[in-house]
Order: sequence, then C-alpha cells, then structure tokens
Amino acid sequence: MGNRGMEDLIPLVNKLQDAFSFIGQACNLDLPQIAVVGGQSAGKSSVLENFVGRDFLPRGSGIVTRRPLVLQLISATAEWAEFLHCKGKKFTDFDEVRTEIEAETDRVTGANRGISPVPINLRVYSPHVLNLTLIDLPGITKVPVGDQPADIEQQIREMIMQFITRESCLILAVTPANSDLANSDALKLAKDVDPQGLRTIGVITKLDLMDEGTDAREILENKLLPLRRGYIGVVNRSQKDIDGKKDIKAALEAERKFFLSHSSYRHMAEKMGTPRLQRVLNEQLTNHIRDTLPAFRSKLQSQLLDLDKEAEEYRGYRPDDPSRKTKQLLQMVQQFSVDFEKRIEGSGDQVDTVELSGGAKINRIFHERFPFELVKMECDEKEMRREISYAIKNIHGIRTGLFTPDMAFEAIVKKQVIKLKGPCVKCVDMVIQELINTVRQCSDKLDCFPMLREETERIVTTHIRDREGRAKDQVLLLIDIQLSYINTNHEDFIGFANAQQRSSQTNKSQSSAVNQVIRKGWLTINNISIMKGGAKEYWFVLTAESFSWFKDDEEKEKKYMLPLDNLKVRDVEKSFMSSKHIFCIFNTESRNVYKDNRTLELACDAQDDVESWKSSLLRAGVYPEKVMAVESETTTATENFSMDPQLERKVETIRNLVDSYMAIVNKCIRDLMPKAIMHLMINNVKDFINAELLAQLYSAGDQNALMDESQEQARRRDEVLRTHQALKEALAIIGDISTSTITVPMPPPVDNSWVGGPGGARRSPPSSPTASRRMSSGQRPAPRGAPPPPNRPGPLGPFNNSADSPQAPSRPNRAPPSIPSRRPPPSPTRQVPP
Repeated sequence: MGNRGMEDLIPLVNKLQDAFSFIGQACNLDLPQIAVVGGQSAGKSSVLENFVGRDFLPRGSGIVTRRPLVLQLISATAEWAEFLHCKGKKFTDFDEVRTEIEAETDRVTGANRGISPVPINLRVYSPHVLNLTLIDLPGITKVPVGDQPADIEQQIREMIMQFITRESCLILAVTPANSDLANSDALKLAKDVDPQGLRTIGVITKLDLMDEGTDAREILENKLLPLRRGYIGVVNRSQKDIDGKKDIKAALEAERKFFLSHSSYRHMAEKMGTPRLQRVLNEQLTNHIRDTLPAFRSKLQSQLLDLDKEAEEYRGYRPDDPSRKTKQLLQMVQQFSVDFEKRIEGSGDQVDTVELSGGAKINRIFHERFPFELVKMECDEKEMRREISYAIKNIHGIRTGLFTPDMAFEAIVKKQVIKLKGPCVKCVDMVIQELINTVRQCSDKLDCFPMLREETERIVTTHIRDREGRAKDQVLLLIDIQLSYINTNHEDFIGFANAQQRSSQTNKSQSSAVNQVIRKGWLTINNISIMKGGAKEYWFVLTAESFSWFKDDEEKEKKYMLPLDNLKVRDVEKSFMSSKHIFCIFNTESRNVYKDNRTLELACDAQDDVESWKSSLLRAGVYPEKVMAVESETTTATENFSMDPQLERKVETIRNLVDSYMAIVNKCIRDLMPKAIMHLMINNVKDFINAELLAQLYSAGDQNALMDESQEQARRRDEVLRTHQALKEALAIIGDISTSTITVPMPPPVDNSWVGGPGGARRSPPSSPTASRRMSSGQRPAPRGAPPPPNRPGPLGPFNNSADSPQAPSRPNRAPPSIPSRRPPPSPTRQVPP
C-alpha cells in the first residue's frame, strides 16, 4: 500500500469508532469527501488511485471517465470491492473491478464516448484505508466527440458542481504542468464554490513531461498564480509504466527520485509528491476530527449524566440474591402505593399535560358527568302533567274531590326518585373504570417484573370489583332512604300555599334572573357553508340568558348572541372525514337558530369537552333532546287529553310541589354521591394498597418467582451498565486524541483574483507560465500581479545568464489546453548562442 499518511490516521479514527460502537451508536465524523477535478487526461485517476493503493481505474486517451465514480473507502479486516449495482458480489481481483467499471459505463453511456451524470458507486474494503468518500469526475472538455452532446462542457460542469458545492468536499484541482495554469478550468470551478480557497488544493501533474529546460518552480513555490493552500506537484505513472504493470509502491519511489534529482525541485522535494499530498489531506482530516470533538464530548457527557442514576442502581446487582428480591419487592409495592395516591390526590411532579387522568377525571365525573346524567332523565312536561292528572283522578275514585290530594304528590315524587337509580349506578361504574385505568397506569413501572405486575393488577382489580357491589348497594340504599319518607317540612320545600300561587313560567323567569357567566372556551362552528369560508373557530361565552361568540378571547368583536329560550341540545354523529366531536343546538319551535340555519353545529377536539359543554348548557337551562318511543295510541291519547279548570289548577299545584321537592332530592344526591363513592371505593382502595397489598402478594405464591425480571429488563440492565462504562471510556479516548494531535493552522489568505470568480470577473492572466518556465533561471520576467522572482544561484539550463542571451520565444504551436497529450510535444527550434 502506498498511502502511508492515511495509515497513520487510521488508529486515531478507529479509536473513536470503537468508542461509539461500544455505545451502539454511529461515529458520525462526517469526514470530508475528496473530489478530483480537472481537464481530460490531466492525471486525475492516477491521483485517486494513490489513495487506495490499488490500480483499478480505466486508462486511455481522450475522455475515459464518462460517469462520476463515487468511491467509498471502508476500513475492514480484509480487502475486497463491491459495486452497488452488483450488491452481494465481492471483487478480490482489482483488474476485474476495472473491467466492471468499463462495462457499467458502456451500459449506460454506450461505447462511443457518451457521458452520463448517473454515478457508479464502488465500495472498497481494506485494512489500509479510512472511511472516506473519493469522487472521480469526468474531465472538463469543450469539443464534443462521438455520441457526446453539443453542450457537453455545460453538462460536465453541472455534474462536477453537484459534488464540489458541498461544504464537506475537499477539491483537488488537477492541472497538468504542460498546460496554461492561468486558464485552468479546474481552478475556476473551485473558485466559484470556494472563493476563500479554504478547501481547494492545487495539484500539478506531469512535471516529468515538461519541455527540456522548463520547470514549474515558481508555481509550486506559490509565488506565481498563488492559492491559499498552495500547490503540490506529483509524478504519476506513464502509460508505459501502467502497461508494464509497474506497481504503485515502485512508482512512488521513482517519484521521490525525480524530485530529489531535479535541479529546480530538489530544495522542496519534501513538500512535493504523492506522500506530501496525502499528508496535507490527512492534516485536513485531523483538523476536521478535532473540530468535531467538542460536540462529541458534550453529547457523551449529557448521555453519561442521564445514565448515572440508573447505572448506580444496577451496579452490584445480583438477580438471584433472595435478600435483594425481598427488598426490591417492598420498594416496588411502596412506589406503586405512592404513585396511586399521587394520581388520585394530585401532585406537582410527573404531571400529565396531555389528558385528564386519575383524580382529575373522577372530579369531572362527580361534578359534570353525574349532574348531566341527572338532568337527562327528566321527563317530558306533557307526560308529567298527564301522570299527575291520572294520579289525582285515581285517588279520588268515584268521588269528585274538592281538595288537591297529597297522595298524588307522593306517588309522583317516588316515581321520580326511583329514576335516580340509573344515573347513580352509572356514576359508580364510571369511577370504577377510572380506578382500574389508574391502577394499570401505576403498574407500568412494574414492567421489568411481569409476574409482579400481573399479580398486583389482579389483586387490586379484584378488590375494586369486590367493593363495586358494596358501593352500588350503598348508593341504592341512599335512594331507598329518600323513598322511605317524603319530608314536606323541609326548610327549602315551598308547601301547598306557595305552590298554588306560583306558576312554572314565573319559576323559570326567576331561576334565570341573574345573568351570570357559566363557561368560556373555544368551539368550532361546523355548519358554515364553504362559500362563506367553511368551519371556523370562535371564542364562546355562555351565560344564564345567552350564548355568544367572539372573534377571539379578547371579547372585543362580538359575532353573534343567541338567546337561550326554547333551545335544546342533541348529539350529532361524527362524520367519516372529521376528527372532531360534534353536538348541535336547535329551537324546539322549529325556528332558525343562527341566520338561515335551523341548527348550530358545534365541534370539539375530544368527547370529554363535548360532555363538559353539554353539562354547562344544562346549568343554563338548555336541556338535551329526549328521545321517547311512544305508541301511536298513547300519543294520540296524550294529544287529545284535556282537563277542566279545577283539575288543571290541582295539576299545576302538584307540579310545582314535585319540582320543589325533586330539587331538594337532587341537591342531596349530588352532595352524597361523591362522598359515598369516596368513602366506599376510593379511600378504601388506597387503604387496601397501603395496608393489604404486600400481604396479599406474599400469600399469592413464591416471592422469588414474582421478582423474576423480564428478559427485556435483563437486557436493559446489561445495556445500561455497558453503555455507562463505554461512555466513560469514550470520553477518555477523546481526551487522549485532543492531547495527541495538533491542529494545523489555515494558511493566510492570498490574492487569488487571477482566477475567474463568481460572476465572471477576473484579472488579466499573467504571461503564460509555460513561457516563464522556459526562461533561464537567471532571467525571469516578472508577470503582472505577481511578485518579481528573486535571483537565485543554481545550475544553468540550456541558456547561460549572460546579458546578450536572447529571450526564450513563446511556443507557437502548442496543443489546446483542454486536450493535452500525455507525450511531450516536440520542442521548437532554438538558436543556441555562439
């Protein structure tokens, strides 16, 4: 292998990659890509091969590289190559790699020198390379040949730009020594994307093919046509060497002898050649690695802090130790008890900000859902009056009663009280379901011990179900207590005298006399036509008399105010395409509610919000629609039912008495239900978990089996301990790398305005560097824009440095720079001074 400098960098990168592989993460060093840019036959492929140390790229005259070759070097223990289009096939013979590149190129571009931007992806695995990406790009050409398109120059430029515009791409601008550097297309492209010259390195090839008596000394010294990172000269193998199977190692040795023996280059031989180019690139890679270390260090330290506490718990952990299992069982049960109590009673830590749960949801059941269920069961007004009238008539029997019978009042009241059993039992069911959900949420922390979690959930859930029967019995007992005695001496009961003077209309107006705000919040009006903008969200304000909405929550711009008279609420089926939950408000007298709409459809994000708004509307007197399945005969009888004035007064009196007494009962039940459920269910379950759960677990079976950890937990414990140790080692390795490597400072800026920049502005190029190289070392004209070269002693060229020595003429018939020949052009006739 010829890339000795890269081999020196491999251990450094391997240390980092090993550190990250221990953690199970990718070492995202994002090492720079290296793109080789230049004209045709400039020696790009030869420069590229030197990085791999293998001879595997196609060679020939004219345009040989006709598709971009993206070469990924991957560090491995063995050496082979693999193409993306031949996945799974390993190439161990690199001659076969060259053949496959040629065949794949012809498959897409044809055999008549066509080009294509579709890259060939080749991976080379070797123990002698770094994880780098090298890119061999087609040579820049101006004249199409064969099947090449007329705009081939533009196509190749765009192809090259796709790669070199990336900030992580180092640009090797390759120019042959026997062409005009001032007109180098490679340097101009590099200047377009890298105007500061931070990632451009000039590479001068074919130094051994220059005319006799000429050299590139001033260019390589960065005095003529300077670049910020300067130039490096290399001597590649000739076609004869390649045909003769001269290996890269021998070629590197020949290159070194050339620089040491050449009179113009021997003083800078250590700064020339392929090894020097490799060292410069390695310095750039090392700088990049050092630049990424602070971010890596911060990331690792953050991960280490996150794992410190958990790793400390696992350190010294012995899964089969009985004393540890006993201790951990106590800790788990205690933690479960604490978590359950926090979820029920509320806590400032570990607050769920996504949805209501535990105690908050039970609170909503007590104060919103349960009152809503109570109001929903209220009967129809006409049905109530009909029942009262029948009760009065049946109590009087054959006689015509002169007074309003109190037995009718008791019969109707008891019938209404019995209806309360349904909502009360439903309330218990909802609380039980929420308790079971809370138990499951709290048992999530027991996941590492599957049997313990399963047994804990079973024991607590069984206890909840056992208490369910007692709680429902007690709740029904509360209803039976209300039925057992109708207390007409209650201080809030209006009595017969007041009932006769009071009408339901008066009662209604008095109940809504105070226009208090009941609720505010965002709702979406769902039934606005698309022509008017579709569904929109507004800020709604519900009071005891009206339902208003505003443009926003500042309540400055009121959109509409809806009186609550004759309004009711009903559910609307959720549409297939809608993610929102909908309910609607309508007028019982079939009038338009909002502009031309008979209903006002309102939408919420969650069903709980819908129930909450419906409960608030109930408080304002907007009741839900009651769906009644009534037989046609009954309906007809109800519609045809009529009363004489005396009976109507009695019905009105009983009706007012029932309303008054049921208000007392409802108030009592709404107060006692939460208290009964708290005492019989919630507090009892908390006490059971605190006092009985551990004993139940001990009596359930083998405690050691309960504390058998899951396979996932065992893997988690091993992973945490391994990762914690690996993070500490990785931080130590990064510290070693920081102290064992040095950053090579960026060279100072130079005046590179001689290269055409973005926008096309460029200075007039100096005189041809070839002409300068043809000058004797003693008489070199100073080109414009460059410092005058100093006189230096040294061996004379073909000309002496006498004053009458003629100026060297410029070469008249030089080959075009875009298609340089690999053979040295014939030297023009020179006149040798006498």
